[in-house]
Amino acid sequence: MNIGILLKEGPYNHQAADTAFKFAEAAIAKGHKVDAIFLYNDGVINATRLGDPPQDDRNIAARWTELSLKHGVEVLACIAASKRRGINDEVMIEGGEITGLGTLTDIAIRNDRLLTFGD
Repeated sequence: MNIGILLKEGPYNHQAADTAFKFAEAAIAKGHKVDAIFLYNDGVINATRLGDPPQDDRNIAARWTELSLKHGVEVLACIAASKRRGINDEVMIEGGEITGLGTLTDIAIRNDRLLTFGD
């Protein structure tokens, strides 16, 4: 099964980022293809290199980078949501890209499922 994910929450103020990541890992481990993660609203904060969590905390941006580089999952941030939060291409994680909202429609069309994490 081909899966797209929509993540609408920031990395540390809501469980959605952790749950979406764990779901993606589990789906890949079961042989499914996770095609893309589309970040919307505060979800775009997941894909910036600006965070510097303490050593004993999880580094969510590093998790998304690894998922992208290791498994070819596109990590895509909405341009409007990114601009509102001061995020540009220079601060995006490796493997991350800023794109238009129309890309979310493409993800929904080309995949068997689109799962939403966050409010």
